[in-house]
Amino acid sequence: MSEDPHSDSAEPPEASPDAIERALEATLFAAEEPLSVDALADHLGGLEKQQVRDRLKALSEHYQSRGVHLVERGKRWHFETAPDLAHLLRREKEQVRRLSRAATEVLAIIAYHEPVSRAEIESIRGVQTSAGTLDALMEAGWIKLAGRREVPGRPVIYATTPEFLDHFGLTSRRDLPGMDELRASGLLDPVDDAFEEAMGTAQDEEAADSSAEAEEGPDAPDGDQDGDQLGADAHSDAPSEEQADEGAINATSQGIDG
Repeated sequence: MSEDPHSDSAEPPEASPDAIERALEATLFAAEEPLSVDALADHLGGLEKQQVRDRLKALSEHYQSRGVHLVERGKRWHFETAPDLAHLLRREKEQVRRLSRAATEVLAIIAYHEPVSRAEIESIRGVQTSAGTLDALMEAGWIKLAGRREVPGRPVIYATTPEFLDHFGLTSRRDLPGMDELRASGLLDPVDDAFEEAMGTAQDEEAADSSAEAEEGPDAPDGDQDGDQLGADAHSDAPSEEQADEGAINATSQGIDG
């Protein structure tokens, strides 16, 4: 009967690398869930963490050609069957559960921007996110509550889980594909690509028009405008009706005085 690896720490194994590897192998084999380096070091009597890391890497290389592999997912280690033997272990047809487009977008945003709040998700998507979408991802075990943002209102923030990394075969979030890889794989929305291309074309045309206007120089003043300006100047030189009346009164006054 195997012992629970989460029970009280065992006596530290002998210091030889082989003894440490055997202890790690037995512990991981009996564990009900993946274990971190810290958990393994504590369970094996306080081994140095660097020793544990080195022996785990050696064990992982040892199992590369075996029917089971020792892998690290989200900084936790566990055994899993070799991918090329998966077909031998299937006894029932797998039920494929497809995510909606909204759920896929939300999952991608959380994976690339975590930790992220619901308001931040909606800001990136440009539309509201229903609670059902987040619930579906949490039910699948791919996202989790990661605390609260220390801002007014203290909104809940979300992050991915080790199960997300395990399902997609990622060692860490650094293994997520970049934009160039997504575009080469045809996973980017062609509508988005077309929109970006159209915007780029429009900007090029606008830049070309601006360059052409700069080369032509400012337009010459219109003839009608010159005429209007001359007429306005002439009109401004002519005395107003009040000025004419005032001149006549002054002339009459001078005649009387004379």
